[in-house]
Amino acid sequence: MRRRATRARSLRFGLAALLAGFLGSAPALAQSDEPGCRPEMASLRLPVQRANLLLANLAQGETRLTFVGHATFLIETPGGIRLATDYNDYIRPSVTPDIATMNKAHSTHNSRNPDPAIKQVLPGWDPTGAGPAKHDLTLGDLRVRNVPTNIRSYAGGTDFDGNSIFVFEIGELCIAHLGHLHHPLEPGHLRALGRVDVVLFPVDGSYTLDQEGMLEVLKSLQARVMIPMHFFGGGTLNRFLARSQELWPVERREQPVITVTKAGLPAKPTVIVLPGH
Repeated sequence: MRRRATRARSLRFGLAALLAGFLGSAPALAQSDEPGCRPEMASLRLPVQRANLLLANLAQGETRLTFVGHATFLIETPGGIRLATDYNDYIRPSVTPDIATMNKAHSTHNSRNPDPAIKQVLPGWDPTGAGPAKHDLTLGDLRVRNVPTNIRSYAGGTDFDGNSIFVFEIGELCIAHLGHLHHPLEPGHLRALGRVDVVLFPVDGSYTLDQEGMLEVLKSLQARVMIPMHFFGGGTLNRFLARSQELWPVERREQPVITVTKAGLPAKPTVIVLPGH
């Protein structure tokens, strides 16, 4: 008995040492140099995570969205154009996008070292501080434009035009990524956005707009497909879904990929949950 107990203790100590050595060698998540910044994913301590994707050809009128994680989606068009939203140095798609959009709020929403093979890198703020970012470009069958919004500053004030809602137009389909939205949308924002068919929106309710406020944003947009992102565990997401299911049907998908067409949009606004974090 005593020998077995001694062997068990030795095994536990050996495993603990091995685990400590592994964790000690793992790359730590970088911290933003913004004053007072507390990166949203600092507790994960992960190296770059790349979604493993099997790509298939898209038919005319189809657009594929893959939830890579956090606030990053890979959007693919029938013409073969690939775009990554909130491109950053921690979570990236497995393929190099043609276009990358970014937002200012945290280091998990922008990259200091974007892949040099990316054709267009679009920051959602003006790095020179001269005013709002202004983007409106077309690459192949994809048009990208932005609608600036404000964010909270680290000092507790307002960082004007620090976020952009990016709008992606593929054929007749219009997709909006709300980025790190901190406040309700005003009539001017809604006019600039125009009709939105698919909206990708944050639901954490703390780093971004509170959940009740986000529900009001979704009501104003009236998009047929609403895909939540930027949630920290199932609890945050489920709290939002408990509120939203009183307003709209909710569908949970088993795969992080969805293909949408204008003709195939739901008859009424629907929340579609893709697996991720």
